[in-house]
Amino acid sequence: MRYLLLALFLTACNSSHTNSLLIHKKWRVYDFVVPPGSPYDNTQITQAIDLKRGYYSNVYYQFLDNNVFIATIDNKPDTGKYQLLSNGAVISITAPNGLRDAENLVTITNLDETHFDMKVKSGEYYFIIKTKAE
Repeated sequence: MRYLLLALFLTACNSSHTNSLLIHKKWRVYDFVVPPGSPYDNTQITQAIDLKRGYYSNVYYQFLDNNVFIATIDNKPDTGKYQLLSNGAVISITAPNGLRDAENLVTITNLDETHFDMKVKSGEYYFIIKTKAE
């Protein structure tokens, strides 16, 4: 029982730390790349370049109080809810009502005061979205 309580405490602490790094910042996308160690796939590489130059060329994310998430794409904001999962290693992003029928899961690959990188799936491929705090 004692170990279970300790594990729950540590999980809560890590999620809290992750949230404190994410919240109240504007995370602007500056790169969109193939994850390291992925097998070479010309289509995936081309898609990463196209997405970086196109869809992700003017995107930023914000994590706010009450688990509010805002994605601004080409100056058009879209809101939703976010929840930290897996000890703060995964972020669940849902519609504003919080229902998971349109859930997107992102895995945090790097997070500090100034950089936030996340692994996402787009189509049939995984990519890393690299962002910097503004």
